Amino acid sequence: MNEFEGSPKTWPPLGLPTGSIRALLTLIVVAVVVTKITYARDLDALWIETLLIAMAHYFTSRRFVSLSPDVLLRLEQEGVIEKERHPLYLPRNSIRTIIVGAFVGLGIYLFREHRILETQALALLSVVFAYLLGGLVRGISYWWNRRRAKPASGTWGDLKALIVLGSLVVVGGLELFVPDLRLPTYMHHIVLGMTLFYFGSR
Repeated sequence: MNEFEGSPKTWPPLGLPTGSIRALLTLIVVAVVVTKITYARDLDALWIETLLIAMAHYFTSRRFVSLSPDVLLRLEQEGVIEKERHPLYLPRNSIRTIIVGAFVGLGIYLFREHRILETQALALLSVVFAYLLGGLVRGISYWWNRRRAKPASGTWGDLKALIVLGSLVVVGGLELFVPDLRLPTYMHHIVLGMTLFYFGSR
């Protein structure tokens, strides 16, 4: 008897592949944010916060262990791990491609309309692309280290952590302990962008 039989793991939400509801929620939030920015409508900050949380969760809540196809198949058949079907039955990385494409398209559209420097558009695109850039760097690093068949050096990770942590401690400390000091907005954008880059690169 399969020890996992009857486990809630065998009933993904609505019977869709694992990650499908998360993908749908993320796509809906992306659609609302992109549409409102495109038509220059006011966008509540809560939408941007929700977008960042949804993207962070969607882009990181996937299987991390790299297994050979034979081992993966055996573990799935034994019920040790869930069979991984791609969200919404779409090809691998489709949702991520749609999300990235939506924001690249938005950036191109706003640039052509000479609206790329609008406060709301610039703030949104800078934080989204900072996070996505971090994810891209992570992917390239992973590919490079696998190609060299050597474990990754901790130097880059340590340096990155020190820079981001130090920057956020300085700006956050000033915000907390020197409330009368008004830092330039661009400093907040740079430090928060670096923080999002760090999360994306992890």
